[in-house]
Amino acid sequence: MKNIIETFNLTKVYKGKIRAVDNLSIAIKEGEIFGLLGPNGAGKTTTIRMLVTLTKPTSGRAVIDGLDLAKDARKVREIIGYSSQEAGVDENATGREYLGLFGSYYHLDAQTIKRRSDEVLELMELSDAADRLIGTYSGGMRKRLEIATALINQPKLLVFDEPTLGLDVQTRLRVWDYIRQLKKEDTTILMTTHYLEETDKLCDRLAIIDHGQIVALGTPDELKGEIRGDVVALTLPLQEPDQQAKTIEQAKQLLTPQSFVKDVRATSDGLNVYVDEGSSAVPPILHTLEGAGVTVEGITLTRPSLDDVFIKYTGRTLREEKGTARGALGGVKPRGGR
Repeated sequence: MKNIIETFNLTKVYKGKIRAVDNLSIAIKEGEIFGLLGPNGAGKTTTIRMLVTLTKPTSGRAVIDGLDLAKDARKVREIIGYSSQEAGVDENATGREYLGLFGSYYHLDAQTIKRRSDEVLELMELSDAADRLIGTYSGGMRKRLEIATALINQPKLLVFDEPTLGLDVQTRLRVWDYIRQLKKEDTTILMTTHYLEETDKLCDRLAIIDHGQIVALGTPDELKGEIRGDVVALTLPLQEPDQQAKTIEQAKQLLTPQSFVKDVRATSDGLNVYVDEGSSAVPPILHTLEGAGVTVEGITLTRPSLDDVFIKYTGRTLREEKGTARGALGGVKPRGGR
C-alpha cells in the first residue's frame, strides 16, 4: 500500500522563535484512518493547515499523493476535502446552495454539483433539510453539513480537525458511522481529536505530537501494549490547589521506591500507579499511604488505555487538556468513556 502523505522535516516557526511544528517526518498510507493526538498547542492544527495548503511551512517539504505541496498546491487542493473545527456557515443560504458554492470552488460543472450534492446530502442524512435555510439547522446538522462540503469534490484525502467536537453522544456516533463508510470507499482520512475513545474505535494508526514533534507512533493496540501490567488510579481528597499538589507529590515520593511499583504519574487529582498485578498491589499501596497520613478518596483498577499512553509521553491527560478537574484520569469516574 502506497503512502498518500509523506512529510520530510516539516517545520513551522511563528514570529521567528515559536516552533509550532518541529522537523515533522511522517508517512500515512493510502486508505487508512490516521489520528493526530496531542496537548493544546502541540502543533496538530498547524500540521493540518500546512497539509491542506492554508499555511506555508517555514522549512521542510511534504508530498501529497505524489504531488509536492509547495510546487503543486493547486493540484493538491483538488484532491483534498477539509473540515475544520468550527463550521462558519451562511445562515441565509440553504444547505443545497451552500454545497453548490463549495462545488464552484472546485470548478465542478453544474451537473456534477447537483449529483454530488444529492449524494453527500443523503450520506449525511440531510436530504430532507437540503432546501431549508442553514439558520434553522441544529448544531449537529451544521457539523454534518460541514463534513458534506468537504466531500463535494469526492476527495482522495479527507482531513478532519476535531470532527465531533461539541457534538452530543448520539450525533458523535453517527459521524463515526459516516467516517467508517468513507473508509470503505477507499478514502484516506487524517483527523485530530480530543476524544481518546474516538481514536481507539476509528484509527488504524495514530501519532502523539508534543512540542511540534512526534513522540509516539503506532496502532492503538501497539501503543497500549507498551504499558505492561495494570494501572491503579488513585483519587485524593479535594484541597486547595497548592496543598493538593503537595499531597500528590508526597504520595508519589512514598510509592515510587516500592519494589512492586513500576512507575507513578501524577494526575490532576491523584496518581496513576503502574504495577504488574493490580489486585495484589492495592493493599500495600493503601497501607503505605495511610501509614503516612495520606488519605485516598477513590481507587480504580484498570488495564492500560490510550489515556495512559498519552500521560506517559506528554505528562498530562486529554481530560486535563479539556479543562476538567474532578473526573480526570485517576478519579473515581469510569475510565475510557465520555
